[in-house]
Amino acid sequence: MAGHSLAPLGVSVSVFVGSHFLLSHPLRRPLARALGERTFLLVYSLVAIGLFGWMAVAFAHAPAGPTLWNGYAWLPWSLASLLTLIALSLFIGSLSGNPALPQANMAGVSARKPMGVFKITRHPMMWGFAVWALAHAIVAPSPRVLILAGAMAFLALVGAHGQDLRKSELNPREWNVWRKRTSYWPQLSATSELGRQWLSVPLAWLAITWLHLPVGHIPAGVWRLLA
Repeated sequence: MAGHSLAPLGVSVSVFVGSHFLLSHPLRRPLARALGERTFLLVYSLVAIGLFGWMAVAFAHAPAGPTLWNGYAWLPWSLASLLTLIALSLFIGSLSGNPALPQANMAGVSARKPMGVFKITRHPMMWGFAVWALAHAIVAPSPRVLILAGAMAFLALVGAHGQDLRKSELNPREWNVWRKRTSYWPQLSATSELGRQWLSVPLAWLAITWLHLPVGHIPAGVWRLLA
């Protein structure tokens, strides 16, 4: 019974991930040429939003359990909370000067030295998504969460590789130099760079985890202590 009720989630997740890769790689160039870049990006965004909504509805209707372990025991909850803080640090740090973003200005990238979270990885946004997914799998290890979190982590990390290929194709001179100066895999020796956003990240983390209760009906982070 549970396997059948998980099927819509599995289908929606597969379509979401598959459509993302199709529109980002083999179909991107012909569609952008036929529709124009701006129209293509609009269509891409509408498809992503629509399929994400379908996935969210399928997740809400999937069975909530059973879980592999008690994710709200102190150890997994503390680990997951720390991981979401790290994920948010990577994400916020990636919003400024990120040459991997679709419309980023590539001029002068080859002359730049990696700074901040880019010392850790050249794909801090994607790794932030993957770490966030891992945190949710740890704190809520049910089949529906593992399916969704696994898909999001896969999409982020394989998508980061796809970004490398696309950027190398579009602007090999700039990107390939940047690629040699940075690492796809996170460099643990550079994790001290996470502390640079010492004020913005904790405040954003507190706000996001506070919203987790009214939106997701589950307390997250330090707010669990007050629930």
